[in-house]
Amino acid sequence: MTNKTSLSPEQYQQKMQRRKEVQEQRLAEASREKGLIIVNTGNGKGKTTAALGMVMRSLGHGFRVGIVQFIKGAWEPAEKAVLSRWEGQLEFYAMGEGFTWETQDRERDIANAQAAWEKALTLIRNQEYQLVLLDEINVALKLGYLEPTTIIEGLAEKPDPTHVILTGRGAPSQLIEIADLVTEMKPIKHPFQEQGIKAQPGIEF
Repeated sequence: MTNKTSLSPEQYQQKMQRRKEVQEQRLAEASREKGLIIVNTGNGKGKTTAALGMVMRSLGHGFRVGIVQFIKGAWEPAEKAVLSRWEGQLEFYAMGEGFTWETQDRERDIANAQAAWEKALTLIRNQEYQLVLLDEINVALKLGYLEPTTIIEGLAEKPDPTHVILTGRGAPSQLIEIADLVTEMKPIKHPFQEQGIKAQPGIEF
């Protein structure tokens, strides 16, 4: 493989021109539009943060967005305070009661997850929403609070243009199989584990 730094200006220009032509051809061939099922999973940090980036982008386009939080509801996160400024364009439902080691009540956690899913279904089925974020739903699936087949059947009811994002570690293989876009966040270093640095506002919450 030729090192780019060893190319002459003319060779480099030719190489970039070929790359440009290939990219333009790919863009020309990708003319289809479709509402995507997007899964952000993995043990690394940033799954919800990445999804909220899409939420902000959608709001910037004037789209209507719905968010249902399945686990973190008890946190009342800073994101909710910011996003509440889009009243009328955004619906935000924090329906969990915190992490499972905090609630310590499996039946209550199951009931909360199922209620959150029923709320999520109303958003998914509503064609007025261009984007629906189901935050930490993968955790609820991993813990057995919800069944993958139930979620997949519900996703099949969404209007074709609607995008749905499902976040959380441990996404089941059945969900990954039917998704259009799957990203796995992989941890390399984390300040809590490596240095004992506590969660900090603006970074973790």
